[in-house]
Amino acid sequence: MCLAVPAKVIELLENEQAKVEVGGIEKVISHALVEDVQVGDYVVVHVGFALSKLDEKEALKTLELFADLDDFHQKEDELSND
Repeated sequence: MCLAVPAKVIELLENEQAKVEVGGIEKVISHALVEDVQVGDYVVVHVGFALSKLDEKEALKTLELFADLDDFHQKEDELSND
């Protein structure tokens, strides 16, 4: 299974690179496949490449679902350790 994650562009770098942030983690990715990327945009990232832009509302909704899933797994782990 492949997973692409919404990330916020926080800095544009040289050579079609950008610094993005997701969940407090910053990573340098390539935005060569997406036109007109700007600081503040949300992009869908897979294996170090931005694949497309994403509406901020949809990006935040998706990130919230990931956070809920993480919370669920943490609670499940706590219950199985009891």
